[in-house]
Amino acid sequence: MHEKNSQLLRRPNDPPLLILTSLASGPKHGYALLKDVEEFAGVTLSPGTLYGAITRLEELGLIEPMAGVDRRRPYRITTSGVQVLREVTAEMRRLADVGVARLRLATRGA
Repeated sequence: MHEKNSQLLRRPNDPPLLILTSLASGPKHGYALLKDVEEFAGVTLSPGTLYGAITRLEELGLIEPMAGVDRRRPYRITTSGVQVLREVTAEMRRLADVGVARLRLATRGA
């Protein structure tokens, strides 16, 4: 994974990671992204946080805008964005698996 992308997506509740995760299920405009993230992650993003993260993700080529409908502009995840999301979630899964295994060992010894 590119160093720049790994720095951008460090924690499970980072706005860029939440946005990529939301867009993995299909294109969404800003308000739909806010609502989806709140629903699946329990995180309420402010509009400023959302659009700041969208700008960074666009600059990195991980998402792209689509043609607007009325005043709403939907975004979609790019092929690069899908790859980064796969890598980051695989890394998180490995870490979670180690944590679960170590907790099992800790409860046996307690």
